[in-house]
Amino acid sequence: MNLHEYQGKSLLRKYNVPVAESVLVEKPEDAVAAAQELEKRTGIKIWAVKAQIHAGGRGKGGGVKIARSLEEVDTFAHQIIGMQLVTPQTSAEGKLVRKVLVEQGIYYPGPSEPKEFYFSILLNRGTSRNMIMYSPRGGMNIEEVAEETPDQIFTEEIDPKVGVLPFQCRRIAFNLGLSGEAFKNMVKFVPKLYQAYIENDATLIEINPLFKTSDDKILVVDTKMVVDNNALFRHPDIEAMRDVHEEDPMEVEAGQHNLNFVKLNGNVGCMVNGAGLAMATMDIIKLSGGDPANFLDVGGSANAKRVEEAFRIILKDPNVKAILVNIFGGIVRCDRVANGIVDAYKNIGEINLPIIVRLQGTNAEEAKEIIDNSGLKVHSAILLKEAADLITEVLAEK
Repeated sequence: MNLHEYQGKSLLRKYNVPVAESVLVEKPEDAVAAAQELEKRTGIKIWAVKAQIHAGGRGKGGGVKIARSLEEVDTFAHQIIGMQLVTPQTSAEGKLVRKVLVEQGIYYPGPSEPKEFYFSILLNRGTSRNMIMYSPRGGMNIEEVAEETPDQIFTEEIDPKVGVLPFQCRRIAFNLGLSGEAFKNMVKFVPKLYQAYIENDATLIEINPLFKTSDDKILVVDTKMVVDNNALFRHPDIEAMRDVHEEDPMEVEAGQHNLNFVKLNGNVGCMVNGAGLAMATMDIIKLSGGDPANFLDVGGSANAKRVEEAFRIILKDPNVKAILVNIFGGIVRCDRVANGIVDAYKNIGEINLPIIVRLQGTNAEEAKEIIDNSGLKVHSAILLKEAADLITEVLAEK
C-alpha cells in the first residue's frame, strides 16, 4: 500500500527519525496559519508548499512551490489544492490534489554547505535480503544518475537475521562524503530508519532528498513509503491511512467484491480463475494480436454473482473491444461460471462486445450447454488455440 508523503513522515517520527517540520493543509485558507506555526517552531521564514498525491515528479508538474512570504504561501496553496496535477508518473489526466503539506524551508545560513542525498531501503528479491541504496547525488532522478554515473550509486546488503551493522552505517556516511558532526548524525540516522522499515513491514522507503543542513543536521525532506499489503493485518493504524482517491476506481470496486483485479491499457478484457492461468491467458491475448486490458482472477470460489460483478467492472473500461473468459473448473464449477455469464447478460442489459468463453474441467459439458442454449452472442472455445483464433477474428472485425 502506498502512503502519502505526510503519512510516511508521521511514521518515521515515531522512530525519532529527523524529519523536516511540516503541517498538513486541506483548505487553502488554512495555509497561512500553518506557515506561521512553522515559523514559530523553526524561526525560518521560507516554506515549501507540496501537493500530496501518490506520484513522483510533483515539482516538474508545478506541485511543489517555494514560498518566501506568507502572501506566496496563500497564493500557492490556492493554486495547488484543487489542481489536476500531471507528472511523469501520472496519466495524461493527472491526479486531483486534495491537500498540501506546508513545510519548513531547509536552506538557511550556517557554518557548512548544505547537501542533498538520495537514500532508500528496499527488498532485494534476488538475494532475499533488504538493501540500502544511496547516492551523494540526490534531488534528481536516481535512474539518470544510475545510467550516467553508476559509480555514484552505492548499496549495502542487510542480513535480515542481524540487521544493519555499525560498520555499514559508517561506510554509508563516508561514501556520502560526510565528516564531523554530520558524519555522526548520519551514523545515528541509518539504524533508526531501518528499524522503521522493518517494524512497519515496508517494502520501500525512498528519501529524495535526504538533506544535510548548513548546521550539519540530517533531515528527511521528501519520502515515499510502501507497506506490504499482506502485512496490513498487523498494522490497522497504517491500513486506516489508505486513500482510495489515489487508486484506480475499478481496482477499488473489484476489491470490494474480493476480485483480484489490475487495470492495464489493452483492448481485450479477461476473466480467469487462478493467477497462473491469468498470466497464460494474457500471453495468449498478446500472441493473438491483442493487448490485455486487465488482470482479473475471480478466484477458486467464484459464484454467479461474482462473475456478474467481474463483467460489470470489465465493461466500465472504454478501451475494451472484446472479452475472453478462460475458466479451468477445478474448485470452481464451470456451470456456475456459465450461469454467471448468462445472469450478467440479463441484469446488465445488452452487451455489444464479443465474448469468447473457454470452459474446461468440472461440469464443462453442462456449462457449454448452458451457454449454447442461452441464445447469447457468445463464442465458445475448447482449446486455447481456438480462443486465440477467435480473438484474432473478432478484433479484425473491429
